[in-house]
Amino acid sequence: MHPHYPVFRRRALAASLSCSLFLAATPALADDAATDLDQVVVTATRTAQTQDQTLAAITVIDRAEIERLQPLSLPDLLTGRPGISIANNGGPGKSTSVFMRGTESDHVLVLIDGIKIGSATSGGASLQDIPVEQIERIEIVRGPFSSLYGSEALGGVIQIFTRRPNGTFSPSASAAVGSHNLQRFAAGVSGRAKDAEQGGWYAINAAHEDTDGINAYRGTRNFDPDKDGYRNDSLTLQGGYRFSDEWDADLRAFRAEGNNEYDGSANNEADTVQQVIGGRVRYAPGERLKFTASLGSSADLSENFLNGVYSSTFDTRRELGSLQADIGIATGLLTLGFDWLGDKVHSNTDYARDRRINRGVFGQWQQEFGTQSLQASARRDDDSQFGGETTGSVLWGWNFTRALRLSASYGTAFKAPTFNELYFPGYGNPDLGPETSRSFELGLRGEHDWGKWSLNAFDTKIDDLIAFDASLGDMGGPNNIDRARIQGVEVTTGVEWFDWNLRGSLTWLDPRNDGDNPNHDKLLPRRAKETGRIDADRRFGRFSVGASVIGIGQRYDNLANTTRMAGYGLTDVRAGFAFTDAWSVQASLNNAFDKRYETAALYSQPGRNWLLTVRYQPVVR
Repeated sequence: MHPHYPVFRRRALAASLSCSLFLAATPALADDAATDLDQVVVTATRTAQTQDQTLAAITVIDRAEIERLQPLSLPDLLTGRPGISIANNGGPGKSTSVFMRGTESDHVLVLIDGIKIGSATSGGASLQDIPVEQIERIEIVRGPFSSLYGSEALGGVIQIFTRRPNGTFSPSASAAVGSHNLQRFAAGVSGRAKDAEQGGWYAINAAHEDTDGINAYRGTRNFDPDKDGYRNDSLTLQGGYRFSDEWDADLRAFRAEGNNEYDGSANNEADTVQQVIGGRVRYAPGERLKFTASLGSSADLSENFLNGVYSSTFDTRRELGSLQADIGIATGLLTLGFDWLGDKVHSNTDYARDRRINRGVFGQWQQEFGTQSLQASARRDDDSQFGGETTGSVLWGWNFTRALRLSASYGTAFKAPTFNELYFPGYGNPDLGPETSRSFELGLRGEHDWGKWSLNAFDTKIDDLIAFDASLGDMGGPNNIDRARIQGVEVTTGVEWFDWNLRGSLTWLDPRNDGDNPNHDKLLPRRAKETGRIDADRRFGRFSVGASVIGIGQRYDNLANTTRMAGYGLTDVRAGFAFTDAWSVQASLNNAFDKRYETAALYSQPGRNWLLTVRYQPVVR
């Protein structure tokens, strides 16, 4: 902890803009090697600010925590985090949905290095296909953020940053084996110029994972009792150059190719690709003025097979562009920007329309008034499918003591309908409009000599939810006929106690169907009313030990609340030993008490399993 424990320090504009020399003003990051990323975040404002300045509810997971926790996958790493519920269809690599603050699984915006990812046909992002060995850092911002990002950010934003250089030359490698014939390998090299004021940087990281998996589906329909394997090969290439104090640029590329086996009657195997390519140029003629231009693309590609015979293709590609200006005015910061997004679909299924374009303009004002802070933003999106949508948000904070901050916010958001909802043959409804929401939030957080904590309460109403309407056509179809109201409370804490690093979170959620239908006042499916997580770790010289306890309350798997999934608790334990400053070994025992549980009805989850990892990562300078 800081020796004087000052929290929510008043932001000096010049310091913030100076820090921004290493961070893109768009959602993407520039060369952050010389920046203390434990303190700086960008997702909540699209500008650089320290975590204690951030008015939004935010969770940051850095590389050190990822290596300490030894998660089997990205969904495992996110499980039990504040406001997050996970539904997985049968273990490693299987389809996974993330629900944030009780909103729908496609109400979460996911970015990789500032580039929007996800399928334009199904609407979700394939988080199960992003290897943890490729991740440097994750920023999770909870609450409505369409006023900065446009569609999808009703529940929040998850931004994933790929591996970065930590010194002038940074090699790394790891090899792991585990239950279900799991094999995992990763290797990388990165570096940056000694002169932080001018010079280049680069990072290359490759990873491979292969597992026999488990029997994913335990129901009688399409029953196939064999194990359902998963394989993933990924590569990240990136680099940048700082030409002067005024100019810098970077390029990034990430690609993960997967093969996934599962149980199904139409398909039971898929070859998948997740790909992100992006570039950015920044011009900062002064510490109070900065311009950023970025271009990028993402792809979600899937070829499906039944018993080895090709059956279908669903490929979606997104092309993105962004222009942003950050202008210091007096003691405030004005941000103005323009985003462009083009979606394209290629499939053996004949969609009535296979492309769309969205243009968005936005503005944001950030300022501090003594002990108070303000963040206000507004955005107008023009979509070629359904027309325009305007969103806005206001966040306010008051540091009423040196240790305590009170905050309040209001925001609106929207979600554009997917291509499947609009145009899937025999099902889609081209007259659909966007789903919309409005949210209120109150927060209190503190930082003391014993640690940090936060408390957030929120109330979200969602209108025009897309649901099945039996009155449409002969077979029915999707329509904007549903509503939901979601209330919740999140508590987080982080404590250093007798050399133990303790972190905990608890979420209480009441996600209700508020529509005029037979399921009125029923709980929305696959969201637990109570979730919690505690992580405890300590080092003893070269030894390290730790444990995580995760608790998830009961849920229902259907809208009528007739299919109940019991609550469960999981305990993971881990240990490590560093032979030298460069070489270490780690071992983890996950689900140590062999709990049988489900996150989606009739889909199995791994029982007790183990992982053994050898890691090479020399100290860098």
